[in-house]
Amino acid sequence: MGLLDVILGRSKPVRPDLDQLFALPSAAVTLQAGAGFHPTGLGSVCFASVEGGAFDRLREDVRALLDADTGRGGMPVEFSRDPYGYTWLLALHPAEASEDAAALVNDLHAVNTLLEDAGFGPQLLCSLMGFRDAGQRSLALVYLYKRGTFYPFAPVPGGGDKRDNALELQVSALLESDLRIEKDLSRWFPVWGAPGL
Repeated sequence: MGLLDVILGRSKPVRPDLDQLFALPSAAVTLQAGAGFHPTGLGSVCFASVEGGAFDRLREDVRALLDADTGRGGMPVEFSRDPYGYTWLLALHPAEASEDAAALVNDLHAVNTLLEDAGFGPQLLCSLMGFRDAGQRSLALVYLYKRGTFYPFAPVPGGGDKRDNALELQVSALLESDLRIEKDLSRWFPVWGAPGL
């Protein structure tokens, strides 16, 4: 960062530290023991849309990578676009393997690394890992690339666009020794209807 950037108040964005994702399995154990939330086996990556042939190549590369890494065959990922034009990649793990958070994190990390290596790093927005408790409440741990931090997102079941703020604060306090929690609550963006939630 140069002197002009300092004078004008500009800051350099934080380079995504994809290895932060590897903290999720231990956070999942803490979350299960402390709040009763279990991994759903679903996780997703959100990035600004890539168009045309580049998107088709990216889709095939991701599927080939995850098929090779998991040995599962078939299509362990789904692609979708949200109303805002962002692309979501949903990594699916079988229900019987949903407790294996490490395997899902490996998939998410592999996808993010592939996107970054393909030159799409600046388009990465967030990754999330889904959880559910015995009362069927949903929770996501969301990783913000540009901040290098996590935050919990807990929609109220059947509540439309309402969040369970008390649960989010409880989970953030519970996980502060496992994850780098985002301190600026205004950055805890809602991810309504995100695949994997």
